Amino acid sequence: MELKERFLKYVGFDTQSDPGSEKFPSTDKQLVLLRYLANEMKSIGLLDVEMDRYGYVMGTIPATPGHEDRPVIGFIAHVDTSPDMNGADICPQIIEKYDGEDIRLNDKLTMTVADFPELSFYKGHTLITTDGTSLLGADDKAGVAEIMTAAEYLIQHPEIAHGKIRIGFTPDEEIGRGVDFFDVKRFGAVCAYTVDGGFEGELEYENFNAAGVKIEVQGRNIHPGYAKDKMLNALQVVTEINAMLPAWERPEHTEGYEGFYHLISISGEVEKAAIEYIIRDHSREKFEAKKQFMTNVVEFLTKKYGEGVVSMTLKDQYYNMREMVEPHPEVIDKALQAMQQAEVKPIVRPIRGGTDGARLSYMGLPCPNLFTGGMNFHGKYEYCSLTTMHKAMQTILNLAVLWGK
Repeated sequence: MELKERFLKYVGFDTQSDPGSEKFPSTDKQLVLLRYLANEMKSIGLLDVEMDRYGYVMGTIPATPGHEDRPVIGFIAHVDTSPDMNGADICPQIIEKYDGEDIRLNDKLTMTVADFPELSFYKGHTLITTDGTSLLGADDKAGVAEIMTAAEYLIQHPEIAHGKIRIGFTPDEEIGRGVDFFDVKRFGAVCAYTVDGGFEGELEYENFNAAGVKIEVQGRNIHPGYAKDKMLNALQVVTEINAMLPAWERPEHTEGYEGFYHLISISGEVEKAAIEYIIRDHSREKFEAKKQFMTNVVEFLTKKYGEGVVSMTLKDQYYNMREMVEPHPEVIDKALQAMQQAEVKPIVRPIRGGTDGARLSYMGLPCPNLFTGGMNFHGKYEYCSLTTMHKAMQTILNLAVLWGK
């Protein structure tokens, strides 16, 4: 199956994860695609294909004869799509030889070059966009398709010498649980690459340190006509919390290595309310300082309103993978060489986010992140370049050869 057909097949599966679910995977519909991938892996000739009780799918591209002693490497992608936008009934639109102009997604919605200037880079490419009513799912079905197409190519071309290669597909990456039960020992690779990046040439081995915060406020609801000196409006307290955080440290005002506090939810009524954030920073020191600042805010409001009014749950989610990857420079060097061989200009930059690879690196599997060609993830403006997807697939093939030498 060729790359475009495979990608369009995969985006037809609704695989959104659910942060409110207590089970793993968080949604059963992810398992539908994972089972399909396990069967497809078997059909194209991968060995040791298995889907475990958590939904992880793993398989092996066997080493070519005489290369069994080469280091075992892996390629990993996630099947779930973001819960931030409708992920069902996706209707991809294909633009051959994109002209570099604004793209009309539907009668009411246009993706403009003014709003998305990186579109200019993709002039002449074949683009796949949404129809403006859903996300596309290139995050990360583009990566899944690139890995699977490269795997099939290696199976069909035994003259390409390489060592043993492990393939892995995970659920629930979008909600930060993607490798909660991933068995690194069973995967059995010395290193791996998540294929989950965006712009052509991106190579990422630095990412945010990340934490999630939920602050709950217990108020007192009194009839507003008789509320003087009695009411404690929980909604007013949560807005007070937000006002105490530095406005210049929000995602819309930061870039590069700059961290942020990102408000993601406010809910409740006068009697009880909650506010949720994600905290991010590349610097571990600044990350810890942001968490402490949030703690100080809660302590201040506790002194102001009394014990039991404001409570906080703060949980670290993942850490910057750089310190786990840098001791293995060959992992990065081979990725740079593989891109150059694919006529891709490498762009080494920090991820303003995280991947399964960050946590896997701390679990003993150095795991930088490669580009896929997908852009504008998690929303109706999402698109990908099929032209770049082919280069990503070639990069995977080149890595197989380089590690096999």
